[in-house]
Amino acid sequence: MPLQRPLIGVTTQTLHAIEGIPEGLPDSWVMNQRYVHAVMAAGALPVLVPLLAEDPATLRSIYDRLDGVLVPGGIDVDPAYYRAPRHERLGRLDPARDTTEMILARWALRDGKPFLGLCRGMQILNVVKGGSLWQDLEAERDGSLKHDYFPTAGWERDHLAHPIDISAGTRLRDALHTAAAPVNSMHHQGVRDLGFGLVASAWSPDGLIEALEAEQGFAVGVQWHPEMFTPGAPSVGELFGMFVDAAARGDRESRLA
Repeated sequence: MPLQRPLIGVTTQTLHAIEGIPEGLPDSWVMNQRYVHAVMAAGALPVLVPLLAEDPATLRSIYDRLDGVLVPGGIDVDPAYYRAPRHERLGRLDPARDTTEMILARWALRDGKPFLGLCRGMQILNVVKGGSLWQDLEAERDGSLKHDYFPTAGWERDHLAHPIDISAGTRLRDALHTAAAPVNSMHHQGVRDLGFGLVASAWSPDGLIEALEAEQGFAVGVQWHPEMFTPGAPSVGELFGMFVDAAARGDRESRLA
């Protein structure tokens, strides 16, 4: 655990953007507690970041106090951000979350502030660097494995869906200490075209990019959900610990924007 606990911002989601939420509930920002507990276990102080897309000055003041940014999983990214028409299988969208996370990702990349993207968060990292997404793997990508093991369809969130191969010489390989690991899988979108200045660091058996990272600085995204497993598990390793340690050091290694 770092001597000084860094402050990690964890972005939130609009409650009513989630499928099945009844009308009449107050407008709310929410997020799965697992992400908070994961960064706490690694020695950080977590803070939930509100979706203040309409108030960039306040959002900037919050960002300036953070030592790192974590973007969790969630609903689909609006394809307008990568200049693509909407596919019929595109899911629900959260415009305030899209805008807020794109802003935070750009700031973090520009400043070299440590960034960790999980599932949707990896896709945000790719899109903000000019990459694109498959809007539905089953419908758009020939030969794709099943990746959508959603809890709403009865799958456990820690179900190990498939293995990944991890590239040597990457931050992810350093974090997981292995060339292969089994992972869970709760997504129907995925990286199509890799963003500028990013390298792919893991792949599923069907060739889909399962992790990526910036060429410089600590900016890492993984497509699975490591927060569902205990530290040291094959799909987690020291990923959260390395992220928190980078935030504690105040890494400012690059200007990537």
